[in-house]
Amino acid sequence: MYQDSNKMNALELRQHGADFDLKMTQHDLPIPRGNELLIKVEYVAINHLDASFAVKGFSQWQYPHILGSDAVGTVVDAPKGVFPAKGARVLFHANLAEQGMLKQFTVMPNHAVSELPEQIESELAVALPNSGMAALLALEKIKLQEGDTLAINSAQGAVAHFAIQYAKKQGAQVFAFAQKPHHKRLKKLGADFVFDCSKKDDAICAQIKHEIGPDGFDCVINTVGKESVVQDIQKLRFCGRIACLNGFSAIPEELLFEKAPNIGVVSIAGAWLANSLCAQQHLCFMGETLLKDIERGAIQAPEIELIEFEAERVKDTLKCLLSQTCIKRPVVKVE
Repeated sequence: MYQDSNKMNALELRQHGADFDLKMTQHDLPIPRGNELLIKVEYVAINHLDASFAVKGFSQWQYPHILGSDAVGTVVDAPKGVFPAKGARVLFHANLAEQGMLKQFTVMPNHAVSELPEQIESELAVALPNSGMAALLALEKIKLQEGDTLAINSAQGAVAHFAIQYAKKQGAQVFAFAQKPHHKRLKKLGADFVFDCSKKDDAICAQIKHEIGPDGFDCVINTVGKESVVQDIQKLRFCGRIACLNGFSAIPEELLFEKAPNIGVVSIAGAWLANSLCAQQHLCFMGETLLKDIERGAIQAPEIELIEFEAERVKDTLKCLLSQTCIKRPVVKVE
């Protein structure tokens, strides 16, 4: 595609729906204002949420819409005296309500980006924000303490990859619920026990009681939402803590009285949707934590699979994310 020097390529979703109607188009280069940085986008991670919202849409989107919230790029223009400076590589999680990152250039406020250490490759770093930050926030919400028992449902997913490792660093005992093919990988990440989620509830309950006794877990991280939250509250001890990453359906009053759970909701996007400067800065701090821990080998980054910046390749990736767990995180190399 011919490209004017004042234009950039962007991959647009023309309408929401399961057919993923994507098309490469040209846009004007964005203009930074105030303390915004002009960033040349180099890598964009494609997450399950991108696929989900591409199908069902989002209330604040206008079409055509550009997908992608997690990106790494190089600062090509920055106001005088603003950090990070021109030439810095930066990592960020962008505003869900605005146009996404599957484009060659973007602008971001400087307080919401994290600078990459020299030793970390850009394509590896871009797989950290959405799932890594969600895991850190979930552990904050449940106030995890040394010795706590923590259950993670749908543990084959991206959030659990980080949650397991950070929970073990904090001295928790981790119980992962996942499909059988993922058990070896989850134990390698540090899970103490892995339950086969394909088994009937009675069999799982018997296993849980055998390992931790009849009272239930101290904490749960729920990544699935809807009715599964009710099932996870049933696994909690009295006054246990649960972090919900994907909403939940109505919780029976009797169960609330019985368990008196402390329920926390995790929303990375909320930092932008609520227009909270403090929460946006917290995204930056969490990005720095993830990068430093990867750099010093304290946690293991997920494997990645590089994807071409083409409509058909991205469409195939979105379809794959909807139908299965991708062990290798899809990362688009923007060129």
